[in-house]
Amino acid sequence: MRRPLALLGLLIAGPALAQGIDMSQGGPVDITATNGIEWRQAEQVVVARGDARAVRDGTTIEAARLIARYRSQGGAQNAGAQNVGAQPAARPAAAGETPLSGGSEIWRVEAEGDVRIFTPTDTARGDRAVYDMDQAVLVLTGRAISYSTPQQVISARDSLEYWTHRRMAVARGSALVVTQDGRRIAADTLVAHMLEDPPPGATPAGRAVARPGTEGTAGPPPGQGRIDRIELFGNVEIRTEAEVIRGDRAVYSAATGLARVLGNVRITRGENLVSGREAIVNMNTGVSRILSQPGQRVQGIIIPQQGSDPASPGASR
Repeated sequence: MRRPLALLGLLIAGPALAQGIDMSQGGPVDITATNGIEWRQAEQVVVARGDARAVRDGTTIEAARLIARYRSQGGAQNAGAQNVGAQPAARPAAAGETPLSGGSEIWRVEAEGDVRIFTPTDTARGDRAVYDMDQAVLVLTGRAISYSTPQQVISARDSLEYWTHRRMAVARGSALVVTQDGRRIAADTLVAHMLEDPPPGATPAGRAVARPGTEGTAGPPPGQGRIDRIELFGNVEIRTEAEVIRGDRAVYSAATGLARVLGNVRITRGENLVSGREAIVNMNTGVSRILSQPGQRVQGIIIPQQGSDPASPGASR
């Protein structure tokens, strides 16, 4: 049986409109667990064990163990100058002050073991998670790290950060984005910038312009977790239905479907290979243009295939 503990009056100021997973908006935090909840007054910590759950303003954290760190209100005044993960200075709890009192606020939640953080549309997973409410940043580590929205899945080997107010995800170590339409964009490190959610009551006139090649198809409304652009660093690999594009770094724009790939660029289509200094890849049309190093030629190996479309290899040029 769950043992509820409602941490009421633990308020953090923030923008009025939540973006994806967001626990920084203020309001009560409800914590429940099957194996009990421990309140360490001297450390200003609440620990929940066994099928632990924390819920705040539409965002839920589930894990084997949860640690909620709180402080007296006013301890966040200088939070902007603090590093992520560093506890801001706070005055000692006043006599009789408890996590239930209006004079306290949660500034950090740590989750361990089979972590799942979700809203009605977004889900994040990992072995360990830390949500810093002052910075509005979620950091996931461990195995099988991922952040999923209806439009894409972002995964990583080493860590994944989601910055709520910046609408930005940073994935490190074998980072990968898989979009709803099957595009795969990978690198050692990637930074995904999300579109801003539409304001309440937005009219159809505020909808985003369709990407080239997708006119006439029904698409999601602007924002709501959709990617605006992706910056990629190290061992870049972009896969389309017909090609694999590799390079040292790249920038991809979801609005145009164009990716600019730089440094040791190689485009492979079947057994055909073209290499150069820079490539512009149109992921909507499948047409790629590759540029050479100064004073050098673009190099390529084109292998004719029996019964194939003779124009097919020319799609990369």
